Parts: sequence; C-alpha cells; structure tokens
Amino acid sequence: MSNILRSQDAPAILSHVSENLKVHRLAARLSQSALAEASGISRRMIVAVETGDANISLSSLDKLAAALGLTFTDLIRDPSQPSRNEVNEVMWRGAHPESQSMLLASARASSEVQLWLWALAPGEVYPAEPDQSGWHEMIYVIEGTLTLTLSGQSQDYPVGSFAAYRSDQPYSYANQGQVRLKFVRNVVS
Repeated sequence: MSNILRSQDAPAILSHVSENLKVHRLAARLSQSALAEASGISRRMIVAVETGDANISLSSLDKLAAALGLTFTDLIRDPSQPSRNEVNEVMWRGAHPESQSMLLASARASSEVQLWLWALAPGEVYPAEPDQSGWHEMIYVIEGTLTLTLSGQSQDYPVGSFAAYRSDQPYSYANQGQVRLKFVRNVVS
C-alpha cells in the first residue's frame, strides 16, 4: 500500500489531512466509529490520522472523502489557503530523493479533476491501488520513459507520449531506465 509520504517527510500535508478530516467529520456530525463504518477505514486509523500519528494511503483518503461527501482535495489542501484549486503539495516520496509526486491543482469536473507532476528515479516503482469506478487518468511523459502497467499488462511511454485509461484497475508507474522519469498526470472523475 502506498502512503502519502514517508512519515519523516510529511509534516505539512499530514497536518492538513489531520485538521481537515476532524473538522469535516465533526461538521457531518459523525463519530469516528460511524465514519469508519461508512468508509471502510478502521476507527483506529481514523483516530491516528486525526491526531497526526499515522500516515494513510491515497486510496484510503479517497474512501474517507467519499464517506464525508467531499473530494480528495478537500482533505489534503492547506486549510489556510484561500484558493480551492491550487494545492502544490508533495504527496508521495519514493526511496530516492528524486522520486516524488506533487499535486499541483484540482478543479471540479462532474466530480473532480486533479493535475499532478510526478518524478521517479531510475529503478523506482509506484504501485497504485485501483480507484473507485468512474475515475480515469491521463499521463504525459516529459522526461525519461514511463513503464505503465494496467491489470498486469506493461507498456513503455517515452518522452512526448501519453496515455488515457480507467484507473479502477490495478496499475503502477515504473522507471526502468537509467535517467529520471518525469510525467504530468491528470486524474478525472
């Protein structure tokens, strides 16, 4: 399971998640137990996230947001920022310092659109969990070659190439090359 960030690298974003989750849960008049039941996320995890003592996967945040009638961005954005669209936060770091994903912005579509900038060092892999039904992704490679695996089928995407696909299936991003991989990712619901 891929967490937002390794815990030593994540104080700001996890603080935002902690604060936003608690504020929105209380506004919805839900106990932690009721939110756990509605989202499928354990009460223990919800308690740990609200107190800032745990990291959480991106897909688990999606489940919590859906249970609260919110978007993913509602839970991760800096609550002190006036703009709902600009996020500009590092959301994931790999084992290498060059490997990271940054959520740049989010805009509503029928539900939501997210714009991400990803970088993976040589040898780095990001295994994603399937999104909820109805979600799609679009990627555009700007450096290196992306190996995209969808439901067990891998395909390489060199600089200047793109793909659009349903993300409600198992998928992963990998850099099997010798140089840094950089790509733009749009998530659409």
